[in-house]
Amino acid sequence: MIANVLSIAGTDPTGGAGIHADIKAFSAMGAYGMAAITAVVAQNTQGVRSFVALDPQFVGEQIDSVFDDVRVDAVKIGMVPNIGIAEVIAERLHHHGAKNIVLDPVMVAKSGDHLLESSAVSTIRDQLVPLATLITPNLPEAGVLLDADPMWTLDEMRLRVKELAKLGSEWVLLKGGHLEGSTESVDLLYGPDEIMEFAAPRIHTRNDHGTGCTLSAAIAALLPSKSVEESVREAKAYLHGALAASDTLDVGHGHGPLHHFHHLWK
Repeated sequence: MIANVLSIAGTDPTGGAGIHADIKAFSAMGAYGMAAITAVVAQNTQGVRSFVALDPQFVGEQIDSVFDDVRVDAVKIGMVPNIGIAEVIAERLHHHGAKNIVLDPVMVAKSGDHLLESSAVSTIRDQLVPLATLITPNLPEAGVLLDADPMWTLDEMRLRVKELAKLGSEWVLLKGGHLEGSTESVDLLYGPDEIMEFAAPRIHTRNDHGTGCTLSAAIAALLPSKSVEESVREAKAYLHGALAASDTLDVGHGHGPLHHFHHLWK
């Protein structure tokens, strides 16, 4: 059966991140994509100009409208711009008994622009993280969640991923794309019993807009039919291919998007 996967996130008019990237990744993984929008964002490959957070009650109604009608096999959560929206997402997902929840704690865009109010961090940490099957922070996001300086080595990542797990999610995928001086991108998956490491050669390209959105969405699309470890492994391989093929696209003058359909568009 084809999985139905819901993205709860913000928009990207140029199509490289947010719900646009999520639905592309869902589709590439063979799942049916749906979306509940948290914020409308004016951004492009060069940066975020502004965003308008939607009314929390309306975000909740979007979520309800999906769950009341459609079997939802997995949920990916991206941009959560404020406390009110964080609270309503947590409440409605708990109410509907949502499963296979992947939380990508989006806090800062590739351009460095902030995508949430600082006051929302504690609500995300205390209410959304414990609901998640898997959280997928990069090093800066992990630093915010732990209130720590994220200038870590790989050995420090191995310690910090355990601290992140204490926040309450079943699994943690700590992404090492920001590691200094490494020829490989190493991600650490921490579950109930062990730390697993997933390494891939670094691809030198400016077209890395939406990498976090894409990886977490791909994992969510795979979770209904595969284990967490298998989902992460396949999603990371897909992301690597999307990055490698990104230079075949010509979108924007900044950090361009990935090629989400690199294995389909021949």
